[in-house]
Amino acid sequence: MDVKDFYYDLPQELIAQDPLEDRSSSRLMVLDKNTGEVTHRVFKDITDYLRPGDCLVINNTKVIPARLYGVKEGTQAKIEILLLKRKENDIWETLVKPGKKCKVGTKISFGDGLLTGEVIDIVEEGNRLIQFHYDGIFEEILDQLGQMPLPPYITHQLQDKNRYQTVYAKYDGSAAAPGLHFTPELLKKVKEMGVEIAEVTLHVGLGTFRPVKETDVLKHHMHSEFYRIEQSEADKINHAKETGHRVIAVGTTSTRTLEAASDENGFLRETSGWTEIFIYPGYRFKVIDSLITNFHLPESTLVMLVSALAGREHVLNAYEIAVQEKYRFFSFGDAMLITDTTV
Repeated sequence: MDVKDFYYDLPQELIAQDPLEDRSSSRLMVLDKNTGEVTHRVFKDITDYLRPGDCLVINNTKVIPARLYGVKEGTQAKIEILLLKRKENDIWETLVKPGKKCKVGTKISFGDGLLTGEVIDIVEEGNRLIQFHYDGIFEEILDQLGQMPLPPYITHQLQDKNRYQTVYAKYDGSAAAPGLHFTPELLKKVKEMGVEIAEVTLHVGLGTFRPVKETDVLKHHMHSEFYRIEQSEADKINHAKETGHRVIAVGTTSTRTLEAASDENGFLRETSGWTEIFIYPGYRFKVIDSLITNFHLPESTLVMLVSALAGREHVLNAYEIAVQEKYRFFSFGDAMLITDTTV
């Protein structure tokens, strides 16, 4: 499988730079996963495609203000740090720019010394392990000094931190937001329809956005991400499957969590751990029936995942239509529902 098989041409001006005032007024493309037929709607119309007894699965991870700007002690050289994974004892795996200035033993000061860090090791892909020192509560200091880790394709400054956060975000730990289209009002309407809403947690790593550098897709190694599913939520998902209703994942992160955590029959129990699951065409889905997602980067693992669900030709044709119809792409952009529209 060649990475070029998942390329499409995207004009730069279609990359959404700012979130819409009303999240649910984004456009919604509905793609029939069996026929490839495309329908154009508005996101709040999602309720037209949901049925009582369905289970909608959302990822309740919360994006942390993981981008920090500091100075190297001694030279005052500017250093940018992105927090990737929390280890033990206030040690974080980080992405550092410029990396060549941050050898083991380098000390970095943030916010005039409110937070300091020391590079204690260099690990895979040049990431740095940094031991942080501070007085007080780390999360409060991070909230004060950190900025939201917007993807590199978003160049506009974010005015309100909460706009790069889902309305159901609960647990700190993500370096990226897992889909931003639902509002509290729309979720309430979904519940009132008799649709069950289950929550899972997967802390999204930046590897999600990393380009696939291997020509042969099968040689690509996925990053690992931490996930957790509680028994009460597993029960909701299992009940939908047992009663012949659909499991509809909100976001590729929810999808990866469910597919990684389930047994071979697609059933779940309370569990947590790390997953490196890589879903590409040929994969047999065990849990999910439908998927609500964004429009993803060309040649990305996320385009491969949606192609596994709806077929590569159907997905690339839908993306071509989205470009022609001037849909807004990526994190702040429009949405796609991949489903069987005859259900």
